Amino acid sequence: MCVLLLALLLLLGSEAAPQGDEVVYLPGLGKQAAFKQYSGYLTIANNKHLHYWFVESQLNPAKDPVVLWLNGGPGCSSLDGMLTEHGPFLIQDDGVSLEYNPYSWNKISNMLYLESPVGVGFSYSKDKNYVTNDTEVSMNNYLALKQFFKLFPEYSKNQLFLTGESYAGIYIPTLAERVMEDPAFNLQGIAVGNGMASYELNDNSLVYFAYYHGLLGNQLWAQLQTFCCSKGKCDFYNNHNVNCSKNVRPHEKLPCSPTYCSGLVISDDLGNSFTRHPATQRLKQVGPSLGYGIDIRTCFQKLRGAASLFKNVRLDPPCTNSTPSTLYLNNAYVRAALHISPDALPWVLCSSVVNLNYGRVYMEVSKQYLKLLGALVYRVLVYNGDVDMACNFMGDEWFVESLQQKVDVQRRTWTYQDKAGLQVGGFVKEFCNLAFLTIKGSGHMVPTDKPAAAYTMFSRFLLRQPF
Repeated sequence: MCVLLLALLLLLGSEAAPQGDEVVYLPGLGKQAAFKQYSGYLTIANNKHLHYWFVESQLNPAKDPVVLWLNGGPGCSSLDGMLTEHGPFLIQDDGVSLEYNPYSWNKISNMLYLESPVGVGFSYSKDKNYVTNDTEVSMNNYLALKQFFKLFPEYSKNQLFLTGESYAGIYIPTLAERVMEDPAFNLQGIAVGNGMASYELNDNSLVYFAYYHGLLGNQLWAQLQTFCCSKGKCDFYNNHNVNCSKNVRPHEKLPCSPTYCSGLVISDDLGNSFTRHPATQRLKQVGPSLGYGIDIRTCFQKLRGAASLFKNVRLDPPCTNSTPSTLYLNNAYVRAALHISPDALPWVLCSSVVNLNYGRVYMEVSKQYLKLLGALVYRVLVYNGDVDMACNFMGDEWFVESLQQKVDVQRRTWTYQDKAGLQVGGFVKEFCNLAFLTIKGSGHMVPTDKPAAAYTMFSRFLLRQPF
């Protein structure tokens, strides 16, 4: 009888989440969560350790989808999404307390926040080698997902969605390309917010965006039309006309990254940026001196020079305040509650080491999107805050149109309810298994700027409801 009981306990243990990773007490909460949450490491090839924070659904965790979330950079932590965007708890300005988020995405889904690549946030490698590229990251994220479902086999049959924002516009489709070929995953679709999908389309559209937002004067615009445009088509991305490149190279080949390579704040057009870190202030002093039309190679050389002056230089995205999250996540009691390894570096929102040593392989990801859409089973959502300048909505709209998918619903407004009543959320255009959606008045981080609209959009996408 004792042998049978022991065998039963071992069997049950193999089908349950890892108890050692459960967060039983989270500092900063007035009342501990009613749902379960886990924090720990997913160990992959070459002794790399990716930190995850997994929060179960508040609705029906056994049946609700599993949603992976990745922030961008490259080199920025997904815990920013957890603590300032759509996680169940939002960090407060004191850097100590957490408040429950009424628009948390885990109200209807199991949310997996993965700090990727290695070297970001609490993720680390024993050899301290944090040089990586798009291809390696997509493989490592795939291996991390495999490891996650090995640790949490009870979720392996749940629907799976891959989501993220900014440079996750590269992370997500390249990861999806691998996941869709593995029958062990129940992949249902992807959603990318304010994402980098094409460097060329993003850069070309950015000039139009800047002009129509009053950032380029009529004289400069006329010069651009003369030197950068021919036969009704403008090329601001790779134009060999010297007069064109002299007048404007706004963020040439610059991804959605927090590098301050221009005198303009490019994260959104709302003008409410702030930062409190002296190293970041130094980078902001360097940025304007480079000029608006600086070549990105020169920018990175100067940026590396500035970074070398500061041991803990931070490359926070513009219009974000990472001080509360940094204080909270570096608190010894919080690190202990989250089971953070002593080998992990102090937490920063964006890693300069990862960002400045990152190899960008994909200049655009239409191949990955077409592969997903060609399978005719996966749902794809591309959404943009309409005042974001880092990855502006025009560039992503052009990218979606370039996929040449069959239109199901022409562009129209979409609405949502908040405390003030019925609101216009923005515009949406729907294709077969693909939707492009804008969020009115939002910058780069949509769930932060427009939480009710973001939650409505997310829930409709997940539940196959009309936008």
